[in-house]
Amino acid sequence: MLFYLNPQKNLKNLLIKEMTDKFDDAYKTIGEVAKILDLKSKKNGIFSTHTIRFWETQFKQVKPKLLNSNRRYYDQKTINILKKIKFLLKDQGMTINGVKKILDNPKNMNTLNLDEISNNSIRTGNFKNKVLKISKIIKDLKNYK
Repeated sequence: MLFYLNPQKNLKNLLIKEMTDKFDDAYKTIGEVAKILDLKSKKNGIFSTHTIRFWETQFKQVKPKLLNSNRRYYDQKTINILKKIKFLLKDQGMTINGVKKILDNPKNMNTLNLDEISNNSIRTGNFKNKVLKISKIIKDLKNYK
């Protein structure tokens, strides 16, 4: 934000910023949620909302409020679910069915934090090393015959 030598302009800028900022518990539009989740299109770098709409069709837990001629508004609980979905699909490489199983388990919905998911899952680098070790063991067992 720019600060001017003129105090009136500073006050005006602060008031505009205050009026445009939303409270954390306020409903967010689909575009704002796309920015929060950092869902950018690979082609042009624009925030993509179609991914969120697709996830709405796949995950029953994602239920936005539809107001003002079918505009979507998301509460903080739904945004947290979307964050979990994005983390599991994009960062952890899980399938949609795998994420559905995690989200459908009532124990996981209230207690599962992103940190716990991260700590309990297999990292990509570790996974490759483990597969190589397993394949080496299998070759050694075949040669043992």
